[in-house]
Order: sequence, then C-alpha cells, then structure tokens
Amino acid sequence: MAYANTFKRKEMKFLLNEEKYDLLMKAMEPYMTEDEFGLHTIMNIYFDNDNNDVIMSSLSKPVYKEKLRLRAYGKSAQDSDEAFLEIKKKYRGVVYKRRLEMTYKELYDYAESGKAPEIPEKQRQVFGEIEYFIKRLGLKPKIVICYDRQAYFGKEDKEFRMTFDSNVRSRRNEVDLRKGDYGEVLKDQPYKVLEIKVSDAVPLWLVKFLSENGIFTGSFSKYGNIFINEVKNNTQNRRETKCFRA
Repeated sequence: MAYANTFKRKEMKFLLNEEKYDLLMKAMEPYMTEDEFGLHTIMNIYFDNDNNDVIMSSLSKPVYKEKLRLRAYGKSAQDSDEAFLEIKKKYRGVVYKRRLEMTYKELYDYAESGKAPEIPEKQRQVFGEIEYFIKRLGLKPKIVICYDRQAYFGKEDKEFRMTFDSNVRSRRNEVDLRKGDYGEVLKDQPYKVLEIKVSDAVPLWLVKFLSENGIFTGSFSKYGNIFINEVKNNTQNRRETKCFRA
C-alpha cells in the first residue's frame, strides 16, 4: 500500500444523512473513482496527556491546532504491518500532515517506551517534530478510535479526494491496535461524515450539487465528540452516585 507522507491541503467536512448520501453517490459517478481498498477500517491511537490538553485545546476552536496519532489499516494490526505516526497541524483551514512510516511494532514500542527506533535519514526531520511535540506536552497513547471509510479520487484530478466515514467507535482500555478495532459506538453520529480534501479549488460539479441540495460545511471531530460524551457520562454518573448516597 503506497501513501504520501507529507500533505498540505484544505479539508472541508459535511454531515450527511442517508438521503443526501445516496444523492451524492449518484451525482459523483461521472467524476470520481473509488480507491482500490473499497470500504475499509482505519484504526488510530490518539495521543494526549493526563490533563487532556490536546483535545481541550481543539475543542476551543483555536486558529492553530495540532494532534498526534498512530494509524494502521484493517481490523487489527500485526507487528510487521505498515503503520504511521502522524502529526497533523491545522491553521486557518489549511491542513499540514507529516508522518513516520515504519512497522507497527516499531512505532508502538516508541509510543510506549519513548525509546526512539532507528530513524532513516529522510524521516529524521519529521521525527524531530513528533519528538518535540511529545516532550513539550508529555503526550502518551490515550485512546483508540476506529471507523469505516470509503475513499474516492477524481478521475481528472487524482489529488482531489472525497472520503465518507461512519461507524465511529472507541475504547480507553487495551490501547493497542493489535487488540482489534472493537470499541463503544459513538452515539448520535451522522450517517456519513464527508471530507473533501483538495489542494486547489473544489470542482464546479460538486459546488453546484452541494448548493442545490442545501449541504453546508459542518463541524465534526471524532475525538472531540467522544470526549464530550465521556464528560457528560462522568457528570451524570457522579450525580447519580451523589443522589444514591443522599
């Protein structure tokens, strides 16, 4: 599986119900091609610290934000599987993503122990950015977040991509992708989260379709929504416990 390890692009999100999704799938047939993997699963370990500084900062919607995740593909990871340790930065709607590409075991062992693996020369600058981020905030693996994705690229412009994510689930225990993609399904999530990834302008056919069907950009953070639900549940549990004791 071949991936680029450096990105600079605009990303826009749209929250689709089943009806809008079906309409879009028909409209995009002349313009988009599904990638070779079809419907597939993406597994991530997101990093944070004990104060949840990364997700708390992201939820405050700053002009600049950054996050770190360990990513693999499929229903579970094996030691020798290709994996990525990604640092993703967003500034005024433009996304910059850089990542290390190594085996899952090498990256997981580094995430757990902090002992750096042998880094190829071409990846040392990226590793330096990741290492600085980890040490500056005291980051460590905090949560597994998995979801299913359909990905498409433009027939004329292969750099133009559209992805549809669904079935978001997460867990705080067994924070290791070798344990599989299981987790608690996120409540009240959209039918599909569409992400448009473009380095230039959005194609006119898509602009027209979105406008005619009243589909507008929306905000949806997988980690953010999971964290908000956790806070709500913890607050409710504390209230119930207090009432019971009273």
